[in-house]
Amino acid sequence: MLAARNIQYELADRVRGLSSGGIGALHLLVRRVGLIDALDEHLHLLRSHRPYHESDHVLNIAYNLLCGGTCLEDLELRRNDEVYLDALGAARIPDPTTAGDFCRRFEEIDVEILMEIIKDVRVKVWQEQPASFFDEAIIEADGTMAPTTGEKKGGMGISYKGTWGYHPLVVSLANTGEPLYLVNRSGNRPSHEGAAPRFDRAIEICRTAGFNQILLRGDTDFTQTKDLDRWDEAGVRFIFGVDAMPNLVAIADDLPQGAWKRLKRPPKYVVKSERRRRRPNVKQRLVRKHGFSDIRLEGEAVAEFAYRPTACRKPYRMVVLRKDVSVNDGQGQLFDEVRYLFYITNEPAMSTRNVVYKANDRCDQENLIRELKSGVRALRMPVNDLVSNWAYMVMASLAWTLKAWFALLLPEHGRWGPKHQAQKRRVLRMRFRTFVHALVQIPCQIVRTGRRVVYKLLAWNPWQAVLLRGVETLRTGLPGLHTPRYEPLRC
Repeated sequence: MLAARNIQYELADRVRGLSSGGIGALHLLVRRVGLIDALDEHLHLLRSHRPYHESDHVLNIAYNLLCGGTCLEDLELRRNDEVYLDALGAARIPDPTTAGDFCRRFEEIDVEILMEIIKDVRVKVWQEQPASFFDEAIIEADGTMAPTTGEKKGGMGISYKGTWGYHPLVVSLANTGEPLYLVNRSGNRPSHEGAAPRFDRAIEICRTAGFNQILLRGDTDFTQTKDLDRWDEAGVRFIFGVDAMPNLVAIADDLPQGAWKRLKRPPKYVVKSERRRRRPNVKQRLVRKHGFSDIRLEGEAVAEFAYRPTACRKPYRMVVLRKDVSVNDGQGQLFDEVRYLFYITNEPAMSTRNVVYKANDRCDQENLIRELKSGVRALRMPVNDLVSNWAYMVMASLAWTLKAWFALLLPEHGRWGPKHQAQKRRVLRMRFRTFVHALVQIPCQIVRTGRRVVYKLLAWNPWQAVLLRGVETLRTGLPGLHTPRYEPLRC
């Protein structure tokens, strides 16, 4: 089928093509929400702007990743692409060494200011959402290792697993998957360190935006027992995992049998066609053949009891999930085992099974962290010390944030409202590489006429209608985004 033979290459005379035609829509978004003006007004790192401003450096790093780049060195491809420069109206953009030097100019307070600038714009984007968007804000926190093979990275450390690198803290909004705060830390720091102040700042953001309820979630490292009373008195709900400590296991063992309710999880999906016959389990056959230990879940049950942590003044609901497992080898069953998972919450009316489901939904933050690592490549740590890598992390994660903002500002009203709502959800939930391939890497011809830059689409894909609808919305204007003025930053 691949029958082409006489292949020739020629230079076109007037056609100026760009492989990343969707970058124009994202630049239109950045201008419309006022991010450029906010960066230049509040972020002061350069003594003179010859020729670059702070916004040029920040957006240069984010756009590089949105156009398919994976590291600072890929900026060299962007700055040598004349069509890319014309598409953004730029005479030149910073090269990799200049971008690295910009990262090294940051102090801790500058990184905080950068995150506050993005926060202010983020609230403006949220204000364009329907009323149902503000029913509940779910804030999550987790830590992740960002390993590095470099030996001269300032601030690096070794984790308890023997991995050298950094240990960033990620605080995100589960509703949209946006990283609200990223904090770089040495690799030997505990996962929960500094989480409570970041939770407090995230709560303030959500209250400023107008969310009716706020829920905090985290795994066993983020229980934050000394802050539970304060959050409870402030009307903030929480569901945190708790380590299976011996005293909690003893309480769970002593619960009467009538206190336990069998947990039957809903199916992950509904089969819309005829159910197909399952293929044989090759892995299970090999486990039995070689006599490996095989741990099988036999059933789950939930119960609850009141429990007051040592650092708290009042008791809270402790929901316990009991997992009945059996351990087998190739010959048969060896023994039964009971494992407990504990969740502490101040949810007064939520059923025990829903508390477990709500806590398990926190695992979706692992997908966000995976995207920041392998999709956006925001946790590559390409510079030479902790703060400069922190600055790069925040600027690179802006690429993911722009993806979320583009999805949030897609219109969902009118005759095709349900269809557009489904498309909006799909774009919001897209993996980063899928978003880049579907809505950014679109071949375009760039034509500059007078004061206009025209992107002429040269190919079609199923997401083109979504892109054009988003561009039309940004061009015609949004009620809350027409005046890019900002209050003084409070850091």
